[in-house]
Order: sequence, then structure tokens, then C-alpha cells
Amino acid sequence: MKSESRVWAICLALLAAVFYAINTPFSKLLLEYVSPTFMAAFLYIGAGLGVGFMYLFNYKYEEKSDRLSSDDFIYAIGMVVLDIAAPIFLMLGISLGTASNASLLGNFEIVSTTLIALILFEEKVSKRLWTAIWFITFSSILLSFEGSGSFKFSVGSFFVILATCCWGLENNCTRKISEKSTYQIVLLKGIFSGGGSLAIAMIIGEEVPAAKYIALILLLGFISYGLSIFLYVRAQRELGAAKTSAYYAVAPFVGTFLSFLINGEKLNNMYYAGLLFMIIGTAFVVYDTLIKQHLHSHTHTIVHTHDGVTHKHIITHLHEHSHFINEETHNHNHADFLFSNEHIAAHKYKV
Repeated sequence: MKSESRVWAICLALLAAVFYAINTPFSKLLLEYVSPTFMAAFLYIGAGLGVGFMYLFNYKYEEKSDRLSSDDFIYAIGMVVLDIAAPIFLMLGISLGTASNASLLGNFEIVSTTLIALILFEEKVSKRLWTAIWFITFSSILLSFEGSGSFKFSVGSFFVILATCCWGLENNCTRKISEKSTYQIVLLKGIFSGGGSLAIAMIIGEEVPAAKYIALILLLGFISYGLSIFLYVRAQRELGAAKTSAYYAVAPFVGTFLSFLINGEKLNNMYYAGLLFMIIGTAFVVYDTLIKQHLHSHTHTIVHTHDGVTHKHIITHLHEHSHFINEETHNHNHADFLFSNEHIAAHKYKV
């Protein structure tokens, strides 16, 4: 049952990444007619309205203990503030650069989420996950330095990186309240983060977009932000912030492919080379998710005979090992006890 829930969480994380990937190429098209701050505002408002509508049909089935409380206030505030800043930075980055460039640079969110999870929230990051992150990062570098100019450290790139850093911290804030109502979390993000961005857009005097563009942005926001965040938070409950973020590694490839179809941006050989390393990195993430590593104690009874005398040794010890989470029993090996210092000390003579 535990392994099935992990696999289901992986599927949710990957689907969340695909929904989020839709955002970049379509936002690039809409930014021709809508300013970046209004774009960011209506994307989050669309997320809040869409998931809020879903919540109407699920509210009565929700346990009261699952709802957000005053203890969650600090993380909720952090989440909202960061979700105001991040999409504004991203829309600025997309408007000043290319959709494929923004998609690829989005992989920095994996690195920022993992480092923040490790440093601030003491979330364990295994060697396998570090290996995955290095492969994912190397894949991004390969794609970023393509000669066609897919990576130019321009003002646009700088804003996209700022967005990924904000979302890296926001992912960890969300992780702290991910056991609470997913509907409330997304509704809070959508209404308050979207409302904050809307207020900023009005204050700085950006032109209000036409109604038809607002409707399209709201729909895009519901799919690429609302449903994506909803599935992401559900996946976080099982996987944690670092691992869930790592599955977002697929989003840049989906985003780049859609940029090719929608925005006419070219795919090339470097894309396929990067895809290979991304697949390897993702495989490490999946393996790390399905492997359980822990310490436990157990007792062995060893019987042996030497010099005509039979001895019995009862050994209790701790050891660390890994096994798939669906394995109820497993085998493991130990060093030769008979020739160990422990055995020699027990007899007080050399064997």
C-alpha cells in the first residue's frame, strides 16, 4: 500500500509539471497583448477561482482538522508573498526573452528548492537525489549553451532565475502546510497572491487588458497554476519538497516542445542530448523515491565449534540498509564474525 501511494504521488507530480509547462508558451503569446503584472495577477486569480469552484463540491467532505489554522499563518503569509513576486518575475523574464529559454531556466527551481529544504528545513537529501540534481542541472547547461542562443544571460534570464528562487522558498513553505486542505491552500494562493499582483499592476498604472484576454488568462491560470499547484501539494504530502520539485524536471522539455509547436521556436540536437541526461536524472529521482533507507536493530545467534568446544554467540546490532518500500522482508550480508575483533575479544585469544 505504501509503494502504491508513492507511485501515485509520482504520477501527480509529473502531471503537475505537465500542466505547469503549458504556462510558458501560451503566456508568451498573451504577453503580446497583456502587461506582465496583469498577466501574473490573472493567472493566479484564475487558479483561485477554478479550484475554489471545485472546493464548493468538496467542502462538506473535508475534516475540520484538515483546514488551515492560526499555527499555519507564518507559512501561509510567506507562501502568498513569494507567489506575488515569482510570477511577476517570470512574466518579465518571458516578455524580455524567449519561451524556450524561460522553460529551460525553470530547472533552477529544483536546485533552489532542494538547497532551501536542506539548509532551512533540514529535509534529508540523499546521495541519489543529489546525483539526480547534478544530471538535471547538467542537462540544463547543455541546453542553455546551444549556439542558437537559447541561453543568453540577459535581463530576461535574470528575472526567470529570481522567479525560480522565490518558488524554491515557496515550495518549502507550502510543504509545511501540505497536510492541510489542498483546496484552501490553492484558493489562498490564487485569491491573495493574484489580488496582490493586481493591486501592484493598478498602482504602477499598467493598462487593463481586454475582457477576452482576461478570460483566456483565467482559463490558463486554472490549468497551469490551479490544477498544477493542487496536484503538486498532494504529491508533496508523500514525497517531500525536494523530491516533488525534482519531478518538475520534465516541465522544461514539455514547455520547450510546446514552444516549438506554438511559438515556432526550433528544437535541435542539443535538445535531444539534454533529454538523455534529463531521463537519467529523473530515473535517479524515481529510484530514490521507491527506495527506503533506514537503521534497525536485530539479533543473530551464531553457533560454531573449535578445539573440540561448541560456542554460541548472541549478537544484537544496528545497521543501515536500503530496500524497496514494498518489500516486507529482505536479506542482507554481514562481515565474517568468526574472524572479527568482536569474536576475538569474546574469547580473549586469537582464533
